[in-house]
Amino acid sequence: MNVSGSPPFPAAGSKAELEEGTVLSPRFGADGLITCVTMDAITGEILMVAHMNAEALAKTIETGEAWYWSRSRGELWHKGATSGQIQTVREIRVDCDQDALLLKVQVAGDGGCCHTGRRSCFYRRVEMSDGRTRLVIA
Repeated sequence: MNVSGSPPFPAAGSKAELEEGTVLSPRFGADGLITCVTMDAITGEILMVAHMNAEALAKTIETGEAWYWSRSRGELWHKGATSGQIQTVREIRVDCDQDALLLKVQVAGDGGCCHTGRRSCFYRRVEMSDGRTRLVIA
């Protein structure tokens, strides 16, 4: 299957339409993907960053649950289908030039989102000490 699938979204019009218009015209990259930041709808905590192709975005809108494109597995991924950590979408936002998405979600199951078992994929902080950088569990 083509990574981008069949595009269910219209092509972007003018710059003004893209930035100020009311039509969702996501700008998928050359690889057919768009970056998606996912955050907790209540706390605002950033949970993960993933990618969507046109099919994943269409399924997310249609079902109200988060779907992504797994670059490592090369397949569509329904977040939580095996872990129980289903992400129910409360809001979808698109950035100014429609090349990035923000999902505000409520997470089911144990509330985790990271494959390491943590709530967020952003569990390490970068610190600088004696001219060296290191990662520290936050």
